[in-house]
This record gives sequence, structure tokens and C-alpha cells, in this order.
Amino acid sequence: MKIRLDENDRLFSHLVKLLARNKCEYCGATDKRLECSHFHSRRKFSTRYDTDNASCLCTGCHMYLGGNPYQHTEWFKKRLGSRKFEELNWRVNIILKRSSQNEEAIKANLKGKIRILSGL
Repeated sequence: MKIRLDENDRLFSHLVKLLARNKCEYCGATDKRLECSHFHSRRKFSTRYDTDNASCLCTGCHMYLGGNPYQHTEWFKKRLGSRKFEELNWRVNIILKRSSQNEEAIKANLKGKIRILSGL
């Protein structure tokens, strides 16, 4: 089943790749297809566009970590540090509803961050 991405998902993915300087954060590859990987499911709207909840991974590392939850958790803890990891786990349980107003604010925020990182 193909994952459906909206404009905000594409903007967020671009932002995550820019933050990682277009390299896999797990293996360091720059010559492979890169993907935005969420630690907590994208269904959790409270952390869907949270950069602490996402990493830039090549397809192979994305598949490996997705199939090995213990390694994924340990790597994410190390990547964020214990405190930020616990804060992320707290934020994921906040219930937020999607609305067109939220979506527009998210889009503006993502575009602004991308502009800054791109030096535009």
C-alpha cells in the first residue's frame, strides 16, 4: 500500500533532508535514495511534523530500523538524548485535531524553515 503524502508531508520531508544535509543519519550514505522516517507513526498528528520525531534515512536503513524496533528505539534515544526522547514520547500522546487552519499554519512554518535553511 502506497503512503499518501500531502503538500505538508512533502515540505516536511524536504526539511528533514535539509537538516540532515542530504545524508542518511544512520549509515551516512549520500548516494542512496533518502526518505523521511518517523519514529512515532504519522497518524499521531501531535508529532507528525515534529523534527524530533523524524530522521533522514536511506531506504535500506529505513527498512532495517522499521523491522528492528529495539535498535530503532536505542538509536533514537542516542540521537536525541534521554531527556528529549522522553519529551517526544510525552508529546506523541497529546491529542490534536487536524483542521484547514492548522494545515495552513504548518505549511507556512515549514516553508519558512526551508527558506532559512536554503539560505533564501
